[in-house]
Amino acid sequence: MPQRVSGKRYAQAAFELALEGGQVDQWAADLEVVAEVFQDPDFNAFLSHVDVPAADKLRAVETVLAEVGPMVRNMVNLLVARGAVDAIADTCASFMELLDGHLGRQRVGVTTAVPLDDAEVRRITEFVTSLVRRDVVVSVSVDESILGGVVIQIGDRLLDGSTQARLNALRDRVHSAISSPAA
Repeated sequence: MPQRVSGKRYAQAAFELALEGGQVDQWAADLEVVAEVFQDPDFNAFLSHVDVPAADKLRAVETVLAEVGPMVRNMVNLLVARGAVDAIADTCASFMELLDGHLGRQRVGVTTAVPLDDAEVRRITEFVTSLVRRDVVVSVSVDESILGGVVIQIGDRLLDGSTQARLNALRDRVHSAISSPAA
């Protein structure tokens, strides 16, 4: 069974190569394509399957990533050949984090119960920019289970202003008031 490989080491090496060659933007664009391709669970299953010969896996990668630069394709081939298909998504994400740090950007995830219009996204972007004092790249997703409000993920910090979080906090306060009656 292949050993679990962290994509961070590969991303660091790739980022250093990209910087050295002055090709950071090209690597980033190519790795976005790779990340999109490897979101397909069927393709991942094919590349991870032990009964599929390595040559067939590498041919599939060459075909699917034909438009991607040869250095990026070689890195993907190396990970596939080593049985580390699961590390490819981590490698792509880690490369983007390194790029963001290099460019002074912060990626921010915004989750709402309903889709936001452009003005609302702009207001949230301005708010987060004032908090982190860096350029921000906002990705917005919809999750109806939060009921309302907004959840903002900034790196490892979470600002949870969702209705669901408020209801949970209220439930906890009521529960503690009931279980510890005043004397």
